[in-house]
Amino acid sequence: MLDESLLDDPEALARADRRGLLRGAAEAGARVRTAARYATEAGVGALNPEGRPRAVLLAGSGTAATGVADLVDALTGASAPVTRLRPTGVAPAAGALRWTLPGWAGPVDLLLLATTEGTEPGLSQLAEQAYRRGVTVVAVAPRSSPLTEAVHGSRGLAVPLATAPHEENGETQAAGPGALWALFTPLLALLDRVGLITAPADTLEKVADRLDRTAERCGPAIATYANPAKTLAAELADSLPLVWTEGPGAAPVGRRFAAVLAELAGRPALAAPLPEALPAHAGLLAGALAAGADPDDFFRDRVEEAQALHARVVLLRDRPADEGGLTAAPAARELALGNGTAVSELEPEPGSDLEALAELLAVTDFATCYLALAAATG
Repeated sequence: MLDESLLDDPEALARADRRGLLRGAAEAGARVRTAARYATEAGVGALNPEGRPRAVLLAGSGTAATGVADLVDALTGASAPVTRLRPTGVAPAAGALRWTLPGWAGPVDLLLLATTEGTEPGLSQLAEQAYRRGVTVVAVAPRSSPLTEAVHGSRGLAVPLATAPHEENGETQAAGPGALWALFTPLLALLDRVGLITAPADTLEKVADRLDRTAERCGPAIATYANPAKTLAAELADSLPLVWTEGPGAAPVGRRFAAVLAELAGRPALAAPLPEALPAHAGLLAGALAAGADPDDFFRDRVEEAQALHARVVLLRDRPADEGGLTAAPAARELALGNGTAVSELEPEPGSDLEALAELLAVTDFATCYLALAAATG
């Protein structure tokens, strides 16, 4: 059970935050600026592409890399197909993963490698395989890592991973917000350069500004009643979050939210886009998860019992509701509330698609951090 007094005690939060999760969330805007500078210094802005790539292939390990692939897919839309390469087995090194290019990949395609480690032998082998097939390779990885050396040896482009000064030995928290933006920002700059999305330098600066403003609203010094991330964390205590998303920009945010809740906070969550979420999760809302403990067993001694897990819908929209358009949100609320299930709602302030995406990511990342710290002190 979440001790809500912890949320409004910045000193207690700081003592519990041994992994630097809140600092990583607060520094997301700075990480975008550093990563954008690294991309420029690596030569992304000087590239002269001969038209758009036929397809974008993306490989990497860990939650952050998976989230980046999902976000890239959502942003590029129909401009070029994005394929996330999933591990197909193990590499020669014990326990290492292996990736393989699809048979059709060739000189007109682009391979993106994203990792906070850079020591995965399977990714280095993938870069070498791409070189033999003529596929253009761009990697975001720690400076002087084996993968960076392999990409340079394969005549690819390697952008150093932007780490924060406080991170020990330059290691980035693999599932944290710092890792996400360190990997995502250089790829945004690259995809803008090859014409797949629109993310020039001034747009990335606006994204960083939005992340800074959101960090101010969601930081540990802001009381729960005025803090959207703390409020969401308190609402999700002792619940199974059903993350329902509306809009193409919200879908990858919802899936990342579920993934980092599991990895950082040790909490299960399910994510699904609207309107598909309505039939997919209707059975969960009609069962015991909606009602919690048996209400008829009124006289049972509950003092020593853990509170029953119950569902709570988290409705994420990628644009303000007052912008109009068809929406499944009313039907979602009706289904949830009709089954006794509470609803939390989150939407961004007006702005570009990238700014909206950044705000949703920041609020859900902060909420995850608070839940993780509550779990660590429970």
